[in-house]
Amino acid sequence: MLQIGWGTWALTVGLVVALLTVDLVVAAVRPHRIRFGEATAWSVCYILVAVLFGVWFTTAHGSDLGVEYFTGYLVEKSLSVDNLFVFVVIMTTFSVPERHQQKVLTFGIALALAMRAVFIAIGAGLISLFSFVFLLFGLLLIYTAVQLFRHRDEDQDVENSLVVRTAHRVLPLTDDYVDGKLVTRVDGRRMVTPLFLVLLVIGTIDVLFAVDSIPAVYGITKEPYIVSAANAFALLGLRALYFLVKGLLDRLVYLSTGLSIILGFIGVKLLLQWAHEDISTSVPEIPTLASLGVIVVVLAVVTVASLVKVRRDPTARAHSGAMQARRERESARR
Repeated sequence: MLQIGWGTWALTVGLVVALLTVDLVVAAVRPHRIRFGEATAWSVCYILVAVLFGVWFTTAHGSDLGVEYFTGYLVEKSLSVDNLFVFVVIMTTFSVPERHQQKVLTFGIALALAMRAVFIAIGAGLISLFSFVFLLFGLLLIYTAVQLFRHRDEDQDVENSLVVRTAHRVLPLTDDYVDGKLVTRVDGRRMVTPLFLVLLVIGTIDVLFAVDSIPAVYGITKEPYIVSAANAFALLGLRALYFLVKGLLDRLVYLSTGLSIILGFIGVKLLLQWAHEDISTSVPEIPTLASLGVIVVVLAVVTVASLVKVRRDPTARAHSGAMQARRERESARR
């Protein structure tokens, strides 16, 4: 078990909080349209921070743990791109003004970090007590992979979700965004703006993504510190990455297929790990370095195949993928 002192934990958390604070200040104090150059600079900055952290971590704790960190980071980064698809759907569905989009993204990332911190702690506690948690995590990821592959050509049905329908019934909502405020007064009555509803939806989506992403990264490493760092650094760059690639997201037509393969692969890895520890040591395990190679190859093939597909068929468009078919959701509502 990796021994990380409280001082290292505090410095890591402090770095994440500092970076998040910068994001919040930029988004809340100076709302503006993010240009390509600015988005590129921020994206490169966050990737460099993640890489430099990985270099330090590898130097301090050895190459094996370093490979676990970089593999976990790559898994979380690839899953975060799927988050971006859903963010695009949410922004479009609620017609969020462009000058307020970075505020929504930053608060959404803060919520995601908080949610995942809770899930990381729960996962670490369960793994330390029960080895069969690997079996449960593996089955969950395989189920998610199958569902994502089945509904890879659909998007999340945000507008008709339970959260949105309930909010419309119980919350007094304004018709416009009121200069990016969350709460305002209209004729003496306190009301919430659509921006509040958007953050509520993103928070709910963050929970659903955490249910998938945390078991996925625990399939790479058992170390809570590595899981936390990989998640934090992958999420922090989402705001800039959104504005950098949102025009390119439609081109990644096979991303959902690739993610379903990655999740399924990690699910199988977890099942083998459980069988190795609880049934027989003769059951083979998949090394982390091999996992890294598989993930890199899948992402590379998916990207190239997507670009070739779009070049041959310019009308082809990517989708975020859904856990349930639209017709099944509509039947459930009835």
